[in-house]
Amino acid sequence: MKPFFLIVLVVLLLTNLFSFCLMWYDKHCARKGKWRVKEATLFIACACFGGIGGVLGMNILRHKTRHWYFKLFFPLIMIIQIVLLILGAIYLPM
Repeated sequence: MKPFFLIVLVVLLLTNLFSFCLMWYDKHCARKGKWRVKEATLFIACACFGGIGGVLGMNILRHKTRHWYFKLFFPLIMIIQIVLLILGAIYLPM
């Protein structure tokens, strides 16, 4: 495996893990009645190639599932990111 693709995989893993953990932390704060993570922060984490982690966080933790904009845009962002990654893998020179 080429070093570039290994770096991309590690970055994707870390950004998705961060996005998932951010969803968990917001859910934890909601249960404890503490200050919450801003919704814009959750969207930014998802948009920075953390879409899979955001969608998994929504579904596994059952968090933000009542908000239509999360239910619509988190999966949409994830699909766009997957398409971009596939296109990058196909068309980027090796």
